[in-house]
Amino acid sequence: MDEIKNEAISMPRIGDAAPAFKAITTQGPINFPSDYTGSWVILFSHPADFTPVCTSEFMTFASMEKQFAEMNCKLVGLSVDGLYSHIAWLRTIKEKIEYKGMKDVEVKFPLIEDITMEVAKKYGMIQPGEATTKAVRAVFFIDPKGIIRTIIYYPLSLGRNFDELYRVLVALQTADAFSIATPADWRPGDDVIVPPAGSCGIAKERMENKADMKCYDWFFCTKPLAKEKIDGLKMK
Repeated sequence: MDEIKNEAISMPRIGDAAPAFKAITTQGPINFPSDYTGSWVILFSHPADFTPVCTSEFMTFASMEKQFAEMNCKLVGLSVDGLYSHIAWLRTIKEKIEYKGMKDVEVKFPLIEDITMEVAKKYGMIQPGEATTKAVRAVFFIDPKGIIRTIIYYPLSLGRNFDELYRVLVALQTADAFSIATPADWRPGDDVIVPPAGSCGIAKERMENKADMKCYDWFFCTKPLAKEKIDGLKMK
């Protein structure tokens, strides 16, 4: 078995502090996550520059950057290619690629040079079952305190669902702001889940005094949360 397959893969977990690193990017050097304290960050990897799936993703991320910024979220990309490859690829995207109505797309968020794969290995982005020299499509949601809140991995062949990435960000911020949880397929404006009662007494009181809650049983209660309140989380 190849040495790379015997090597343990470092996999940070939800709730861990985001592994720190310094790197060169298309927007200059960064010190991560220190430079992003106070902001949410989506750190994502792609397998290689000048590949079609990655091109479609970068165009979509760039087109949605303002939308993410309104939720106090910054984007940081990574691949194991070099800086000059990154620059040439992003220039090609802007000057030559038109896709699904997107054209003249300028990628303004940083794209990390990671030729040594140091960052990719810290974040478990190199998956030997997929490739030994390419980063899978990993997505890390990191909160303003530098804590990893969500991790999503995609194989090399599968492009990401950007509606879902944005939904995850909004759901995380909504859960934090209102001390609730979100049910399956939740969208802003849908009912949210009230966390289960911590004791039988509280559960009984909850069932007897539902107010605006709908309780299906003692452990499963929902309540409305107006979309306008969630929209209020956006930066003005």
